[in-house]
Amino acid sequence: MADSTKPISNFRQPMRFITTHNTAGKAVVHSREPLTWSAHDDNKLAFAVPYTTSAFPPDLNGDADLAAHERVVAGTGEEALGLVNPSGTVLRYVDFAPGYACGMHRTRSLDYGIVLEGEIDMVLDGDDGKEERRTLRRGDVAIQRATMHQWVNRSQTEWARVVFILQDSAKLYVGSREMGEDLGKHSDLPPSRQSNS
Repeated sequence: MADSTKPISNFRQPMRFITTHNTAGKAVVHSREPLTWSAHDDNKLAFAVPYTTSAFPPDLNGDADLAAHERVVAGTGEEALGLVNPSGTVLRYVDFAPGYACGMHRTRSLDYGIVLEGEIDMVLDGDDGKEERRTLRRGDVAIQRATMHQWVNRSQTEWARVVFILQDSAKLYVGSREMGEDLGKHSDLPPSRQSNS
């Protein structure tokens, strides 16, 4: 499936509302539009990215943040958006098909994952190859701190939807080992460009 405004899941299509100021300084809606979805892993996983930032703090003057977001989502090749946006944030909806398990992976980021619909298991790659598994239900939040993990939808009939806010982080070391991004062997996602911090 090419990018589409129709989700591949059976969930409703969320709308994105962006606000701004008019010339008198009053709050107004800048734009309202449906999310754009991209499918992965044979239509078992879908992403929508309503917004990104590329600096902290973001610059809202003259709609600089809007222009930066448009550049990020339009990037291709080495400029394509990976899971993480260097020195910034990514707001991403993710739909997981029934029975789907993504590959074990790690991003160099601090992520908030909030379950909107269904249930999803967070599986951590623990000591001596022993996995730690937790089931997250609607309204639960995972604070994912650059650990090796995967997401598993154990339901054989129901989709799950999670919204993630990924924030680029400083390099992480455990002992002397750098814990960098690891997307696994079978990822069709572009690697994240990383900031130097």
